[in-house]
Amino acid sequence: MEFTKLETSRLILRPIEEKNVEDFLYYRSNPDVARYQYWESFMPDQALDYIKKYRYSKPGIPGEWFQLGILHKETNRLIGDCALKLDEFEPRNAEVGCNLSYDYQKRGIATEAFFCVFNYAFLELKVHRISAITDCENKASIKLLERLNMRREAHFVKNVWFKGKWGSEYSYSILEEEWFNINRPLG
Repeated sequence: MEFTKLETSRLILRPIEEKNVEDFLYYRSNPDVARYQYWESFMPDQALDYIKKYRYSKPGIPGEWFQLGILHKETNRLIGDCALKLDEFEPRNAEVGCNLSYDYQKRGIATEAFFCVFNYAFLELKVHRISAITDCENKASIKLLERLNMRREAHFVKNVWFKGKWGSEYSYSILEEEWFNINRPLG
């Protein structure tokens, strides 16, 4: 079955299209969004190349990121993106990531998007475990992962060379049975 989109009450999650490049550039070039990412900003040609690279990505391919744009239903504008990748060697384990326009942060949007993605991963892709890595200084991301009831499993001290200095990261995860003991699936 071909993937088309996921929906929540406020959001549509679907592959990013070339027509979304201006919105993508707007939030991905914001220093507050890029602060804990490996990139600083995107030039228009880089953004278009990125969108084209992931436009036809498919869910459930081990070792490959499945990139979804987060569109706000009210405006039909791209306000962020989230991604899911099944582990190359153990595809029942997945990793997630998210970027959200600074204009839409602190409104529960990332929580809503991840809630939808987690349900999809557990129910449709039959994932056993979802993990996420975040910079130890990224308070918003830490709050998000803990709001999703993910468990902090590791603290990696100065494990990554990041923007000219050593950075530390936290690793979070949640198992499928833990997720459904806490949350009811949508639908």
